Amino acid sequence: MAHHINYNEQTQKHSFFSVKEKAWHGLGQIVSDYPTSAEALKFAGLDFEVLKLPNLHLLPDGKEIISENSYFTYRTDNQEILGDKLGSDYEVVQNKDAFTFFDAIVNHQDGILYETAGALGKGERIFITAKLPDYIRVGFDDLIEKYLFLTTSHDGSGSITAAFTPIRVVCNNTLNAALKNNSNGIKIKHTNNAKDRLQQAHQLMGISNALANELEQVFNHWSKVRITDQEVLKLVQQAISPSKEVLRNVLEKREDENSTHFKNICNNVLEYAFSNETQQTLTTKGTLFGAYNAVTGYYQNVKSHKNEEQKLKSIHFGTGLQRTQQAFKLCEAFAKNKAELPFFV
Repeated sequence: MAHHINYNEQTQKHSFFSVKEKAWHGLGQIVSDYPTSAEALKFAGLDFEVLKLPNLHLLPDGKEIISENSYFTYRTDNQEILGDKLGSDYEVVQNKDAFTFFDAIVNHQDGILYETAGALGKGERIFITAKLPDYIRVGFDDLIEKYLFLTTSHDGSGSITAAFTPIRVVCNNTLNAALKNNSNGIKIKHTNNAKDRLQQAHQLMGISNALANELEQVFNHWSKVRITDQEVLKLVQQAISPSKEVLRNVLEKREDENSTHFKNICNNVLEYAFSNETQQTLTTKGTLFGAYNAVTGYYQNVKSHKNEEQKLKSIHFGTGLQRTQQAFKLCEAFAKNKAELPFFV
């Protein structure tokens, strides 16, 4: 399998660090103590600067013209080009400033711990996870750690994205959930200035505190709501169905390639739901909380991905996020009505 964590030819190191646990195939630097943001920057190989310059256009007669509205970005340490055809209003956010975003939130507060950071591809996308103090507690001993996740790019492919991401300790499941009709995070344009970013950093902290309080109540309630195996099957089918048509074909026992693939995924989720040891606890066995964890656990710990970048995108932005948030909504409806789940066909 190709590793898509950036490998720096000059330092001959992978651009990634993790505290204690060997994450992401054991690549990168494993450190024993939580670093400061400045230390994390170095451990992860993110201590490089990115510059933006105008593109050059070569005319047929050999003359070069400097563009006034088309730019590229590159790393100053190894001259790798990270982005091309960027607009004049695109602002580079340096890696150190991404850490400053988190530092600003917890200024004069205890507890933020930088746990992982790294770069993907040539260094065009970076990511950081920072652990917040305290836990979300479900039952007596089912703990959910509170994380902030941030990713940004240097190639113009997207906004700076920062989100509150709870992770269940016992199985490392990312429990992405939206607060009512709002997102669990914020997107910041590369055209925003530092003051705007600082204001949005504090907004993220408010979202995180509200979500943590609400999720603790929700998950504790779900851990007491009983659900049958047949109801788990229905919930899983609806949560991960790629379309109404595929779900209808499965329910009506019409076989095609898509429905067969879908049934196989459902079976894998159900196997995790009923047999994984993390699903046998007092809070999860036969409960709605366990059903929700079955979906999150599949996408986090069972589903195979082409590489780390695809896994990162799936869990935090893509299919994995969409399916787990759909599962969350279905669980909310089930807990509220405690009635048979209505199929959306």
